[in-house]
Amino acid sequence: MSVLDEFLDEDKALACVHCGLCLGACPTYLETGNENDSPRGRIYLMRALQSGRIPVADAVHHIDLCLGCRACEVACPSGVQYGTLLEATRDHIETHHRRSPWQSFLRRVVIEKVFPYPERMELALAPARMVKAIGVERYLPKFARASLSLIPDRCEKSELPEFSPATGERIGAVGFVSGCVMSVMFGETHRNTVTLLNSAGYDVHVPVRQGCCGALFAHGGNLAEARRMARQNIAAFAELELDAIVINAAGCGSTLKEYGHLLEEDEEWGARGTDFSRKMRDLSEFLVAVGFESQLKGQGGDGPKVTFHDACHLAHPQGITRQPRELVKAIAGENFVELPESDVCCGSAGSYNLTEPEMAARLQARKATNILSTGAEIVVSTNPGCLLQIAAGLKVAGHKLRVLHLADYLAEFGGLAD
Repeated sequence: MSVLDEFLDEDKALACVHCGLCLGACPTYLETGNENDSPRGRIYLMRALQSGRIPVADAVHHIDLCLGCRACEVACPSGVQYGTLLEATRDHIETHHRRSPWQSFLRRVVIEKVFPYPERMELALAPARMVKAIGVERYLPKFARASLSLIPDRCEKSELPEFSPATGERIGAVGFVSGCVMSVMFGETHRNTVTLLNSAGYDVHVPVRQGCCGALFAHGGNLAEARRMARQNIAAFAELELDAIVINAAGCGSTLKEYGHLLEEDEEWGARGTDFSRKMRDLSEFLVAVGFESQLKGQGGDGPKVTFHDACHLAHPQGITRQPRELVKAIAGENFVELPESDVCCGSAGSYNLTEPEMAARLQARKATNILSTGAEIVVSTNPGCLLQIAAGLKVAGHKLRVLHLADYLAEFGGLAD
């Protein structure tokens, strides 16, 4: 029995009635117009793979081209669990398909052996930073220049204490998931996140035994390693008495909230995964739930014009779009402007901009065009990949708008230091 036999059953794969309502929500279909690059087209391919009607090689390109943004799930009237089907299919492909040496290196080494481990990632970034510092990018191949453009000019490692006490009246305690990419490249964002949570009246615990959330593995077709990471994180937070566990990276949050599903067949860890996921909260979700927007200082008409990009895995699988906007609007007020196609993927999609650079660049340019149409001076989002991809895209377009994580925007403009 193949791995697909477990997932592409009548209840999941055949739930798709091929109505086509997903087409307008799918970024790759919007770009190519190819039915094979749509959610319903890919489900056809998945079922054909399972039945043996087509070889794996015939489906790989179209499955790889999927961003995994899961916008189709929101548009689907039948409740198709597309994310589950996609992860199972990719797991099957990685077992049954031989990739090119370059793709194998990207997926098995860079994405799985470097990115999830902060110490390794920091070492790997050192030569890239040196190349940027001495200004020799133009002599590199096109794909290398594109990758280097994603590395911000200023990034710093996070060194958070294991415990940060609430400031003012203590209301409760939360855990914080520091992640991998965020902890290496967004140290200031992490510090601002902890400051916001402390200001809201919560002690913050950051267990040292935690690790990567597993999203990079799950999305890349390595479910076994994703499950191992899930068990590690569950164990790391198990001894703490917490009101919630907070994450400030949308892609990580989506996976963390699905540990119950990821481990559902594990007799020992399945229930623990469900309990863990029930405590998970995105930063914006948590702050709005505790009424934190009332602590923010509005700028009236004096502040910069601000827009907001919906990170795919916050808007779609988590269904969180209102809360981050409420926090931004509490500061920006009338200077907030909606972004056209705000929930269409920017092309980052975890490691997608490395493995599928051509489509990523098309979506990056589309996103930059929409942002520039707003006249905004600041773009706010909630995911590290989005922040890097959008900043690089705006630079390519010849503009230097500020691209800020929500935590950084709240800390800088919210008047909390007054």
